[in-house]
Amino acid sequence: MGVSSHIRENLEVKDRIREDGLKISREIVRECRTASFALHGKDFEKAGKSIEAAGNSLKKLVARFEGHADIYHAGFVEHAQQEYSEVAVLYSLLKDEGKTQDFPSPDELGVEYAAYLNGLGDVVGELRRHILDLIRAEAFEKAEVFLGIMENIHATLMEFDYPDAITGGLRRKTDVSRSLIEKTRGDVVNSIQQKKLEVAMKSLETRL
Repeated sequence: MGVSSHIRENLEVKDRIREDGLKISREIVRECRTASFALHGKDFEKAGKSIEAAGNSLKKLVARFEGHADIYHAGFVEHAQQEYSEVAVLYSLLKDEGKTQDFPSPDELGVEYAAYLNGLGDVVGELRRHILDLIRAEAFEKAEVFLGIMENIHATLMEFDYPDAITGGLRRKTDVSRSLIEKTRGDVVNSIQQKKLEVAMKSLETRL
């Protein structure tokens, strides 16, 4: 009976910690998604506040699981870290308009390496969305800059060819990012060519 009671107490503690962790994890994801929407709307102040809030919650989450590695590695902590890594890197890129690729490291963000790399993989998709906005605005030079950033991120991910058990399924995200880059490159090239054709046609009409 004594052993049973001890086990029950231990599991009840873990269950409470797990529930707390799930709540904090959801808060982090919610703040990150708020930041992502704000970034695409160029509201960097709002995005920065949400990212800061997510970072503070992430520290709280990690501290809550201290001494409980089995729950820490259950999956939802890594998901929260991926979301945070993604939006923090995206913030640094969009705020500087792609002028610098010196985005925050996993150590600076306080996240696991595998979660950070998977977050980078998701940045590629967000940059495609940004490039499509630039194409609509006919900001082709900026679109080419961000396409180059997408390619650089993909090249970085390609360096980590390890089993999924180590990288958390990074290989799939690397494959997806390659596909997104190919589509985006086609969109950029076609848009530039179409614009050149339009300019040429207007020039011809003027001469006639």
